[in-house]
Amino acid sequence: MDLDDQLCYCFHVTKRKVVNFAKQTQPRRASQLSQCFGAGSGCGWCIPFLRKIHEQVMRGEAVTADDITPEEYEALRAGYRSAVSAGERERNSFEPASSPPEAAGEPPAKEKPPEEPFDYTRYFSRSRPDPEPETLGDTP
Repeated sequence: MDLDDQLCYCFHVTKRKVVNFAKQTQPRRASQLSQCFGAGSGCGWCIPFLRKIHEQVMRGEAVTADDITPEEYEALRAGYRSAVSAGERERNSFEPASSPPEAAGEPPAKEKPPEEPFDYTRYFSRSRPDPEPETLGDTP
């Protein structure tokens, strides 16, 4: 994928635009690249690529063409979109990743801890001690 190929298909943003935006603005976080014509704020497919560009620019490395063709990139995006719409995978997000995914690979799977339901009966129980009257409103 060359610099003049589209990186964000939702908003038709080229890779060159994102790279130049990152070099000019030096965003502190990769999520701030969405200010570049909305890149990454549509379907979420390009978010791993935006992270990779952000890391390369922040390290001062030259951002060059990827080993993936625009046709392969578009086909992978189509597969991603169908998997997300079918509920087979989660949408990419700007949450911090431990390491950037490879250009043609999948982002790392997130494991969520099981949520325990909130116990309203314990929270609203009368067995909780009420504050003592002398501690209410007494300010020196």
